[in-house]
Amino acid sequence: MAGRIREEDIATVREKARIDDVVSQYVTLRNAGGGSQKGLCPFHDEKSPSFNVNPARGFFHCFGCGEGGDVITFLMKIDGLTFGEAVERLADKYGIVLRREDDGFQPERPKGPSRRRLLEAHQAAQAFYAEQLATPDAIVGRQFLSERGFDQAAAEMFGIGFAPNDGRALANHLRGRGFGTEELTVGGLIGPSGYDRFRGRLLWPIRESSGETIGFGARRLFDDDRIEAKYLNTSETPIYKKSQVLYGIDLARREIGRSSQAVIVEGYTDVMACHLSGVGTAVATCGTAFGDEHSRVLRRFLNDHEEFRGEVIFTFDGDAAGQKAALRAFGGDQNFVSQTYVAIEPDGLDPCDLRIKKGDAAVRELVARRVPLYRFVLSNVVGKYDLDRADGRIDALREGARLVSSIRDKSKVDAFARELAGMVGVDPDEARAEVRRAANRRPGQDPRTPEAAPPPRTNVPDLRDPRFSIERETLKLVIQHPMTIGRLTSDIGPDDFTHPTYRAVWELVAAAGGPGAGAGDPGWATKLRDAATDPAVSSAISALGVEPLLKEPDAAYVTQYLVRLQELTVARRIGAIKSRLQRTNPVEHAEAFNKMFGELAALEAHRRALRDRLAGPA
Repeated sequence: MAGRIREEDIATVREKARIDDVVSQYVTLRNAGGGSQKGLCPFHDEKSPSFNVNPARGFFHCFGCGEGGDVITFLMKIDGLTFGEAVERLADKYGIVLRREDDGFQPERPKGPSRRRLLEAHQAAQAFYAEQLATPDAIVGRQFLSERGFDQAAAEMFGIGFAPNDGRALANHLRGRGFGTEELTVGGLIGPSGYDRFRGRLLWPIRESSGETIGFGARRLFDDDRIEAKYLNTSETPIYKKSQVLYGIDLARREIGRSSQAVIVEGYTDVMACHLSGVGTAVATCGTAFGDEHSRVLRRFLNDHEEFRGEVIFTFDGDAAGQKAALRAFGGDQNFVSQTYVAIEPDGLDPCDLRIKKGDAAVRELVARRVPLYRFVLSNVVGKYDLDRADGRIDALREGARLVSSIRDKSKVDAFARELAGMVGVDPDEARAEVRRAANRRPGQDPRTPEAAPPPRTNVPDLRDPRFSIERETLKLVIQHPMTIGRLTSDIGPDDFTHPTYRAVWELVAAAGGPGAGAGDPGWATKLRDAATDPAVSSAISALGVEPLLKEPDAAYVTQYLVRLQELTVARRIGAIKSRLQRTNPVEHAEAFNKMFGELAALEAHRRALRDRLAGPA
């Protein structure tokens, strides 16, 4: 087995792999000033962005959940990779050749095939299927695409392929390329019996936002297909979780981030029709309803937060099934800060059929004619009743009120109640009263809970307490600009840091050789973080590594903070001695009293000198 990757090659990966480039495949980032970028955290659900990336330092940190680290750590956490797998993936992406030490080191091998091998198998399978689309056996598949307005260029754009009827064609092909049975079975490419999972079907590769294929969607083509289901999808695997997968996100993510708009359609061909018609923000779920996990994935790319609102547009058929889907989407409406809309073609056509019959412009117009989702849903509820009758209005009001009262986001309830009143034709106060009654009739209903539970009480003060601002700014300089601060810290020691976490950070710096040891080392912050054994200290280092400074530091800026840090230490020592002097009898303990008095005078002189340094030349 190969030995460990050489440290210099790992350092090269950290240097060459831009963390903002990697993170932006999973999160939409926007400039936050001070050289930092900000977005919604991919590791916890939040309404306001607290996830920060500092490209210059190669670090990320979430001030909401505390996750942080470098580009390797990010990939390990987001994709569940081992350290070696993350390094290898980045090396592949940036063209870095990794060398290994022949030291007999035997890395612990995780159970089952590695994520990297599963992805490689899917990449090879996608290429194989795409080649098969050009064979005579795939003529029915090509006709299917042609009838829906998709030419060869479209097929290539979306990577569409064909699975041969031969039940072992893919398995034999991939085994010939070195993949084992376990890798193909665990990845869902072949079944337990050894036969290909997909046979005689048109295939769409399902990809992560990074563009890596993780599964397939397969459309039935032949009448003698033993599986009646029109569409088959890859089963759950270590790399494919249908509740978190959005078809087309690899093509749509940049446009979603740019426009802050996402269009949710129902199928693969609808995604294709939208993109080819100029609606480049379209995505679809893969054989499952749009749920909370899909919302969380989408929000990261929308940059969907309280200070910046975008649009989420659902497209549904106008039939009963479409209305049911709209009602389900309305139930998850509060997952988004963005405004939610619904777009339904009056003739009941989905985007694919609409493009065939009326052209690209009609698809764009469909999206442009969107209406608020809540208005559509309430209209469907109210529309079931005869509003010319008093009892019809009462029934419509009651059912509509039950729907409005079910909304967890109570800030929207009053607006929806007014909308309901206008639809039914009653006074807004009457609608509000009915909504309150409906809420009281709902057993166990809780008011809207906060986004996250408050942290437990602790004796350790908050790192952002203003009392520790000088310590925090000084350590930000130490971590982010070790070359600038360099030897100027020779008079600084652990006693200058009163917060136990900041003191522990400084002790790690001192153990690593002081700030000067980090000069010119792109992995400086990572080394400090890796050396930390306390999670609180590790989190603090990543936070200090991404938080912007007040200005680009020069010698005067650095001196200002170092001197103020020392002045605070001297002030604490002065206060301690004054307290002891007050408790000491100058007659009974004359020697000790005089000694302390001398120390006090020396400290006062030292403080004046420090203040003079801050004031500068007269």
